[in-house]
Amino acid sequence: MTPPILVIRPEPGASHTLDAARALGLAAHSFPLFAAMPRAWDAPAPDSFDALLLGSANALRHGGPALADYIGKPAYCVGEATTRVAWSRGLIVEATGEGGLQDLLPQIIPDHPRLLRLAGEKRVALNPPPGMEIAERVVYASLPLPFPPELARLLLTSALPAFILLLHSGEAARHFIAETDRLALPRHQITAITIGPRVTEICTQAGRWSAIHTAPAASDAAMLALAAQTCQIGADRNLGPQAG
Repeated sequence: MTPPILVIRPEPGASHTLDAARALGLAAHSFPLFAAMPRAWDAPAPDSFDALLLGSANALRHGGPALADYIGKPAYCVGEATTRVAWSRGLIVEATGEGGLQDLLPQIIPDHPRLLRLAGEKRVALNPPPGMEIAERVVYASLPLPFPPELARLLLTSALPAFILLLHSGEAARHFIAETDRLALPRHQITAITIGPRVTEICTQAGRWSAIHTAPAASDAAMLALAAQTCQIGADRNLGPQAG
């Protein structure tokens, strides 16, 4: 039996991942465990910075009407989804990176030393190189949601001895771990596929997984490709529990 794929990222990303997984023939289920909500923020004047720094499309989805003043500004984006939304909002995307914002900083051209980072409340601190200034504004928050009863029941279904969980962020990993601990739900039948080494480390510290695999690239496509590969291996080995 092919193990179900569990998607817990916020919408609209959850639906995008769900559709992409099903297009690969995977048995995917979406249980968004976060809700993105706007936060009030003080928008700097457009001439006070050279370019926008965007680590999530949610910064644009929830930034509010003040973003209209930034139409035509250059933007540096992490991920294709953020890039698509940036173009749709009238921004000029200079570069699209994978992974985190820190990895994107070397692609910023010298003409853009003053950056405005639009971010969520939970964010990774950046270490800009000499000569680069990064101002930050928190424009949204991803609020954790409790496990829906359907997800808890699914994890306790004895006829489904294995699951694959996609973890797109460290915050998602921490929340999933906390909820399974709170509800005394097992994790030993779950193979976690993470978007990067930082998320893998969080899962490793928590323990009690069937296995933990890190995607070769920090992208939804890479995670799904690894999930498909894991499903195939699991079909051969029945995805029996491993140390983890």
